[in-house]
Amino acid sequence: MKNSWKDSIYLQREELARKLREPLAHLAERCLPAWGDRERLDALLTEGFSSIPYCTFLYCLSADGIQICDNVGEAGLAPEHFGRDRSQRPYMKEVVPSWGFLLSDAYISLLNRRPSLTALQVVRADSHSLGYLGADFDLRNLPVTAGLYHEPAYWMQVKGDPAIRSTVFLQSRSESPMDRNMEQALSILEELLTHRGVFQCMIHFSSSRATVWTVDDPFIYHMLDQEALNDPDICLVFPSHPYPSNAAIEQVDIRRILDTMKSLRLADPTIYLRTASINIFNGMVSLTFSCDGSHYMPHVEFLLKDTSFWF
Repeated sequence: MKNSWKDSIYLQREELARKLREPLAHLAERCLPAWGDRERLDALLTEGFSSIPYCTFLYCLSADGIQICDNVGEAGLAPEHFGRDRSQRPYMKEVVPSWGFLLSDAYISLLNRRPSLTALQVVRADSHSLGYLGADFDLRNLPVTAGLYHEPAYWMQVKGDPAIRSTVFLQSRSESPMDRNMEQALSILEELLTHRGVFQCMIHFSSSRATVWTVDDPFIYHMLDQEALNDPDICLVFPSHPYPSNAAIEQVDIRRILDTMKSLRLADPTIYLRTASINIFNGMVSLTFSCDGSHYMPHVEFLLKDTSFWF
């Protein structure tokens, strides 16, 4: 089963918590005899800093969120943080579990304005909570331990700008140069997708252009304007490339997808397709209509629906 982005976050956090809980608990125990003594706490955190993997800063907080020692980091002490009130920071507003360890949700740091998270370990004397040992982490420094999530392979509908939706029946489609040249433009795009190494194509019907990405140079996009989409010679610019064997869309289905997009563009003067995209590797198509509603769906499901479904 493929992970969603939420699954990947959960697995990443679970692995990080596993690595941090024991060393933070051990360091918190060492801080207990020095609690309330700024210099002794600074010395203990400096000595124990290397035992907390990936850490950016260590510090101690009173039960009400006031910092009682300096920030301790790789570069040494940052005394300007002594006495700082952290009670309103996001991690202080989360509920610490009964076992005394919290790995916070990610937040944007005040100092560097970067995604960060904080681990809190409760410091206890008998059954009484004295405060917290805090450890800050910059997400840039954390290893990726969970696999990259996959986009969901089911139909998603996203509503757009309410101002556009409210006036949709006051407008009608203006014929674009691409509309007048639709058959030739789509034949060129079919050639690029099936024989010229293009794996993703974003078609802008209303502005008569297309943006394409190729398997040989996937980090750069290429813009095809009205003139290029009216000239089959543009295909000579893209070297011949076998259709990828690991593509999720069958080669023979590319033309069917493009023809269906053409129908959605021309079938109705009020509700019509403005932009659409194809990605042959994830097998998805996207559609954005004149009402600013967008749809993301598997190409198989897209091909099962004729124009009567949409209108």
